Amino acid sequence: MRRYRSALLVLVNLLGWFAATAAADSHDYQMGPGDLVKISVFNYPDLATDVRISQSGNLTFPMLGQVQVAGLSTRQAETLLTERLTDGGFIRNAQVSVLVMEYQSQKISVLGEVEKPGQYALTESSRVPGLLAQAGGVINGVAADEAVLVRANGSKSPIDLTAMFNGDAAQNAQVAAGDTIFVPRASQFYIYGEVQRPGVYRLERNMSVAQAIAAGGALTPKASERRIQVRRRDPQTKKERVTSIATVDLVQPDDVLVVRQGLF
Repeated sequence: MRRYRSALLVLVNLLGWFAATAAADSHDYQMGPGDLVKISVFNYPDLATDVRISQSGNLTFPMLGQVQVAGLSTRQAETLLTERLTDGGFIRNAQVSVLVMEYQSQKISVLGEVEKPGQYALTESSRVPGLLAQAGGVINGVAADEAVLVRANGSKSPIDLTAMFNGDAAQNAQVAAGDTIFVPRASQFYIYGEVQRPGVYRLERNMSVAQAIAAGGALTPKASERRIQVRRRDPQTKKERVTSIATVDLVQPDDVLVVRQGLF
């Protein structure tokens, strides 16, 4: 797997996706207490107003007084205000526009290996790329290549970050209030012995022993490709076993590779 792009490039890509999907989702957001909305009526500039939805879910509008809008989309709110103005005999054929200016009522948590973990207001885009962008993007070289979307009901869905960054629409998941996006730390492996740079390295997807050796700076002149061992913990018994391993074999999380000297 290719290494992640720089954090800045990832953020730019996410913001681009955020902008591309916003138009499609602009009427899906359900308004709630704390949201600031801009209301205007065509040909009636004096009725234009910015109003914050109260904790009881109401907004105050000229001539109509208190109007319950919590739980409505902007399109539904436009229809409701239009009907109230028309049915009340205030304006014939009213054309009302409602636009959310500040999203405060619904929160999403973005946690783990992102630049700015925390809670973020759900915006009209309501999709994973936009929320990762708000959190500053994933931490390059540290974050795993798969995140988890935890729904408010406890169900979980994997998000393939590599595929998402490459434009896979299937990873452009929609989110809702109470959801959590968790980006775990990438798995690691250890390599010691006859390599140029022994130490701890990030485990890439489908990484072979040969690729792990390359990450460690290649073999020393004394090394033998036929004398590579791996210390690996059995997932069932939790006991550590030491076995020989070939350069074409795949490395597993927390493997400890040891490259021995040649016999001659």
